[in-house]
Amino acid sequence: MTLLSSLGRASRSAPLASKLLLLGTLSGGSIVAYADANEEANKKEEHKKKKVVVLGTGWAGISFLKDLDITSYDVQVVSPQNYFAFTPLLPSVTCGTVEARSIVESVRNITKKKNGEIELWEADCFKIDHVNQKVHCRPVFKDDPEASQEFSLGYDYLIVAVGAQVNTFGTPGVLENCHFLKEVEDAQRIRRGVIDCFEKAILPGLTEEQRRRKLHFVIVGGGPTGVEFAAELHDFIIEDITKIYPSVKELVKITLIQSGDHILNTSFAEQKFTRDGIDVQTGMRVMSVTDKDITVKVKSSGELVSIPHGLILWSTGVGTRPVISDFMEQVGQGGRRAVATNEWLQVTGCENVYAVGDCASIAQRKILGDIANIFKAADADNSGTLTMEELEGVVDDIIVRYPQVELYLKSKHMRHINDLLADSEGNARKEVDIEAFKLALSEADSQMKTLPATAQVAAQQGAYLAKCFNRMEQCKELPEGPKRFRTGGHHQFRPFQYKHFGQFAPLGGDQAAAELPGDWVSAGKSAQWLWYSVYASWRTRALVVSDWTRRYIFGRDSSRI
Repeated sequence: MTLLSSLGRASRSAPLASKLLLLGTLSGGSIVAYADANEEANKKEEHKKKKVVVLGTGWAGISFLKDLDITSYDVQVVSPQNYFAFTPLLPSVTCGTVEARSIVESVRNITKKKNGEIELWEADCFKIDHVNQKVHCRPVFKDDPEASQEFSLGYDYLIVAVGAQVNTFGTPGVLENCHFLKEVEDAQRIRRGVIDCFEKAILPGLTEEQRRRKLHFVIVGGGPTGVEFAAELHDFIIEDITKIYPSVKELVKITLIQSGDHILNTSFAEQKFTRDGIDVQTGMRVMSVTDKDITVKVKSSGELVSIPHGLILWSTGVGTRPVISDFMEQVGQGGRRAVATNEWLQVTGCENVYAVGDCASIAQRKILGDIANIFKAADADNSGTLTMEELEGVVDDIIVRYPQVELYLKSKHMRHINDLLADSEGNARKEVDIEAFKLALSEADSQMKTLPATAQVAAQQGAYLAKCFNRMEQCKELPEGPKRFRTGGHHQFRPFQYKHFGQFAPLGGDQAAAELPGDWVSAGKSAQWLWYSVYASWRTRALVVSDWTRRYIFGRDSSRI
């Protein structure tokens, strides 16, 4: 045994020896095999790693992967694209202001910077089996039988970040005759489509009416995407296209159709577009679309109007992907627009499945339903009343667990929850009973709001979830979340809390609409690029600056490529 012990010590001290299998002849001619125990220990350690499967490489998925400590997990990624796209700049790609290559970055390049290995497969997840903890996937290479075989992946934790698809509201002809702007490929198709419209319009033999129709660009939807595209297209036509196609420049028209009363919910954007010659039609609902006309209904009169078009961009919000609809049916959430999660981004009813980004919606818990439990937890002496000192002991937990309370205080211009408990004359009370406590917070839930489906929300959710995963073992021992008012103890993590940094939408030229946060106001375009730089990588920033420089020197590229 002394020899074996010596061999063990020697193998542990020498790197090469730990890789060898030593054969020795001992007394009696027996052959003894000695294998280094370190290799077996490493295998066991590797086996202990939990498998995390991530569906999607959009804002939520890529933020999660960037911030996750992958030395603690076995990470596998399934996505139909092997790149991440900086989607706020997609409207700029449609007209050549920015090149497509400038806003995309290889997921493999992003993940190779991590201290570990992440496996990535280009495929679509078409079914989530949460009962057996598997996802079923179909490779994107449909034209190659060998590379298009379906496969399944098991998981310990599943991160659903597949985003959303365009919402057509079931309008006839939209899918067949409209362009969308969700992916880089969409922007490239629009760019080719715009140039094609001009190339067709200058062909001999067309009537003026036919030329006008082919040069009528219609945008449906007055949100940020629709407004940005209209502004980019206007600048492209005025600054570049009319110089190349001077014979038809007087026939070009841009129309923006919005079902609401205003675009961007503000009037100054409409005023800017009107000055630029962009026709803004509000209070109209699209009824159907053909390859030549779009039929709209004027809400005020009920009149149906047919509008000829050469190209339509449909930008009216997001809808649910089939894989999400199927998953929601499995977990009892059928009929929803997005997967319901708790404040920790866990899918309701699925402890090891998380959903982030456009495919998910946080179901914030109402404080009114927990009033009795909160009161009981705060009433330390079981007197049936709360003193201000007792309330002070739980007020921070209330604010963290129920963020609508803080919003409600701000809406009432109050600094502290104690201000809600003042008497009718505004005087502070020394103590309150449960009825007064309930009455004071009865309207707090009115401030509950659904988060918008934006890149900003998705990015923050992905980063938050990665932080939770990085601290999972530590927070099991030392929970850092607010009190559990119903069951006692503390939540493992603080709930997700969104921080709004505003929005920007270019209006053409050097003007942009900004919401920082609050109402939309006018701002310079330089402020928009400064805001974008907060989220853009250094690579994207450098390439975009290069594209701007090229554009100002040479103009936009008007080729189809």
